[in-house]
Amino acid sequence: MVWIVVFVVLALAALVLYLVAPARGRRDLRRPFSGRNYAHRGLFGRDQRPPENSLPAFTAAAQAGYGMELDVQFTKDRQLVVFHDDSLDRMTGTHGWVRDFDCEAVRAMPLAGSGEHAPLFRELLETVGGRTPLIVEIKSRSEYSGAYLDELCRATLDALRDYPGPYCIESFDPRVGHRIRKMAPGVLRGQLVDSCRSYRREGANFVYAYAVSHCLCNFWGRPDFIAWCPDRENWAVRLCRRLGAMMVMWTALPEHDTAALEQRYDAVIFQWYRPGARY
Repeated sequence: MVWIVVFVVLALAALVLYLVAPARGRRDLRRPFSGRNYAHRGLFGRDQRPPENSLPAFTAAAQAGYGMELDVQFTKDRQLVVFHDDSLDRMTGTHGWVRDFDCEAVRAMPLAGSGEHAPLFRELLETVGGRTPLIVEIKSRSEYSGAYLDELCRATLDALRDYPGPYCIESFDPRVGHRIRKMAPGVLRGQLVDSCRSYRREGANFVYAYAVSHCLCNFWGRPDFIAWCPDRENWAVRLCRRLGAMMVMWTALPEHDTAALEQRYDAVIFQWYRPGARY
């Protein structure tokens, strides 16, 4: 009986390691991204002047020497725009999903009442011009089909192919990491992770919330880095750290102990304050 118990425990431990383990090594890919602060959606203020994910916000971040984190998604006519929310409501005042409007319509909507508009992804890349590393989040939803995600990931990679600076790709959706791993194995990839209670607060069932918050889908994409929220790290995130994952923090705010975050994490995505570009 004892040996059966030992066998079961070891088998479960092996299964957990298989599910949670990040990619190993690849230090040359990580190096350009480590020890940097990344402006979340560009360098923008609480008053949205300039607005988040706008060309002036990205220009300001690049001029300050910051890396930057940004979000890409498809419009109805399959154009890549830089826009964070799934819906247009908060930033434009128009009700509806970004994916349900043609690119021309989305780009005609002022961001936060300003004179700025959502840029095309290629415009952002041209504006930054390789001056700084990019962390590109591919926005995804559970209802997206496999074919839709294939096209979204492929379009993002195609747009980045000629970017002259370092770039990596992250997503909350493990299916995106899986696709990037297959389509572009030489690109640094990351898994965005939120806390279980955050997923539950958004309406996710417990099984899903626990699985994604505890990195149990890492086997699919084998992420190089884990991008973790301000909450206390759970056991799985700590295990990823011990197994050698690059650790990224999102999103550091002025009220956080930002110096401690820079000591603990390989890279920090920040908002609403101005840290040093490197640490």
